[in-house]
Amino acid sequence: MTTTAPTEIKEPEVIETTDLDRPWKVLVWNDPINLMSYVSFVFQKLFGYSGEKAHQLMLDVHYKGKAVVSHGPREKAELDVFRLHEHGLWATMEHDS
Repeated sequence: MTTTAPTEIKEPEVIETTDLDRPWKVLVWNDPINLMSYVSFVFQKLFGYSGEKAHQLMLDVHYKGKAVVSHGPREKAELDVFRLHEHGLWATMEHDS
């Protein structure tokens, strides 16, 4: 009968950390397809912005090439991007700095 001695297993050191609470921002990008009035309408409809706020964001998209339209946790940002895509707008999300 052969017996083996128990071996000691070392736990790996974890150096990498993740920040799960880091907020995300949703960006809408300029495109040559959608009318400016439609973009303003979508911002009002999806985010409840006033006409003035939606118009200013639309101008940022048009003249600066992009605008940040919402912030929040990853799940909210993903939903906002999805909804913007459903309305034909080009949107992405990235970590807020």
